[in-house]
Amino acid sequence: MSHGPVVLTGGTGLVGGALLPQLRALGAPIRALVRRPGSLRNVEETVWDGVHAPTGTLAGAEALIHLAGEPVFGGLPTAARRERLRTSRVDSTRALVGALAELPEAERPRTFLCASAVGYYGDRGDDALVESTAPGDGLLADLCVDWEAAAAEAERLGVRTCSFRIGVVLSRRGGALALMARPFRLGLGGRLGNGRQWFPWVHLDDLTAMLREALSDDRWRGPVNAVAPNPVRNVDLTRAIGRAVGRPAFIPVPALAVRAALGPLADELLGSKRVEPRAALGLGFEFRMPELAQALAAELG
Repeated sequence: MSHGPVVLTGGTGLVGGALLPQLRALGAPIRALVRRPGSLRNVEETVWDGVHAPTGTLAGAEALIHLAGEPVFGGLPTAARRERLRTSRVDSTRALVGALAELPEAERPRTFLCASAVGYYGDRGDDALVESTAPGDGLLADLCVDWEAAAAEAERLGVRTCSFRIGVVLSRRGGALALMARPFRLGLGGRLGNGRQWFPWVHLDDLTAMLREALSDDRWRGPVNAVAPNPVRNVDLTRAIGRAVGRPAFIPVPALAVRAALGPLADELLGSKRVEPRAALGLGFEFRMPELAQALAAELG
């Protein structure tokens, strides 16, 4: 890639925090949009409100990478939190693309990489889900459809755009794996609901590798399923976590309990998504961590 600046949102999050030093290693100057000044080191920071980006921050950039968003499982699913989920993703993406539209064409970034989620597909049983599959139903499915539509508007401006439908990211640094492993370490782990639902996951190193490749390879565009090539069912996930931490995994969590705790977000854990990374594999992407046991051993072992 050229050495124009890369503008990054979400640099304090799990994925952005891992990607930042990798971008620096490529020699790319970083302009980070942050909520609080001093959040990141060795980057040029611009403070924003999480939605509206100053147009000048984007001027002359090589690429824009938008990873910011309210954590899906960051608290009770109140109406206010559900609104923040939408505002931090859909409204912020619309505002960023609006800022791109205000720039002269020569000053716009060439590339726009935007997060999305496998929630796009909803609950689909045993169906194989690829990038061309129609969206599903539900709170996150509706959100992802609007999120990707907002990002795709950048294509009209001549900016190559790629939306990454990200699965559950596995990393010891935080995110879902730390939350999932905690009850297992206490001997309280087990499947969710009937455990038959497919669980789309990706190791953090593979996700950041995809983002780096998409920065420099113009063949990456449109939706990309950012998941490992070997999805597993929830019951197999729980057994694998139990093995990785050396604890039993035989205390199931009833579906009713999950729904009581998470309301409309419960379907993200109880629903089934057999997602395949067809686009990435078709582009020749090689996964470092294609197997769940290998990924869990690296992060929990």
